Amino acid sequence: MKTILVTGGAGFIGSHLCEALIKIKKNYKVICVDNLGTGKINNLKEIIKHKNFKFIKHDIIKPLRLKGKIDYIFHLASYASPPYYQKHSIHTLMTNSLGTYNILEIARKNKARFLITSTSEVYGDPKEHPQKETYWGNVNPTGVRSCYDEAKRFAESLVMEYKRKFNLDVRIIRIFNTYGPRLQKDDGRVISNFIYQAINDLPITIYGDGSQTRSFCFVSDMVKGLIKAMFIKKAGGQIINLGNPKEFTIKKAALLIKKLTRAKSKIIYKKLPEDDPVKRKPDISKAKKLLNWEPQINLQEGLLETINWFKNEK
Repeated sequence: MKTILVTGGAGFIGSHLCEALIKIKKNYKVICVDNLGTGKINNLKEIIKHKNFKFIKHDIIKPLRLKGKIDYIFHLASYASPPYYQKHSIHTLMTNSLGTYNILEIARKNKARFLITSTSEVYGDPKEHPQKETYWGNVNPTGVRSCYDEAKRFAESLVMEYKRKFNLDVRIIRIFNTYGPRLQKDDGRVISNFIYQAINDLPITIYGDGSQTRSFCFVSDMVKGLIKAMFIKKAGGQIINLGNPKEFTIKKAALLIKKLTRAKSKIIYKKLPEDDPVKRKPDISKAKKLLNWEPQINLQEGLLETINWFKNEK
């Protein structure tokens, strides 16, 4: 039986990934490692007792000792939302540097295939639109978001050195805005903020004038892309954008959520945070070609499912 290690596996995307792997890879063992900084055991309730699933509470900043052979590693561990990575800025930097090193060492010793989830944040406030994998980005290396942006850029560099020095089979996946059930209500990202505010009839807060854009990918689409990227051999050594190329203004997203929730909320505007990107849209040509992947869930369909989950969690 082959073994898959998922770091950050109790988090938003990680828990959906673990669940999908248990269902799809029936003869594989899945080990989930998470320090529960933002992840929750409850996210794993559907699989926690499955015979092929194991949960380990551990912070990957410290070396991780595992018994048996590891064949595949999905490395998702990191704070990912602005309020959390700014609050835990040094820990975010260390998770993506020392933590990534610790997990890469496990991959090297086991000759395991390694996938890291990087982020569209490596492009910073982009001067190129849409963003291709060849774009180097426009990042403030000492700004308030740099603890995440630069941490992920360093992690990517470290992963590529393991490929060059040790011929490790790696793939770097740059994730764009993702949403769906299990988003934290206080994670500070657009969809979760707007839904939480709308269903509680609180003012819907837009930072800036709402003309800045984002591209929203539903979590089930993202998970399918991650699994394809891992198990398709020709993705080895590649950097691949995963996200939805359909672009929406922040204001349009707010109005759609207000409509779908039938909220009475007023929309209020606040100052745009420092270094907040004006435009964000992935070029997914590479994912289409290499993985035969593109998102299938439209924004309204995905929002309805996410809103229902938020209401049930309320």
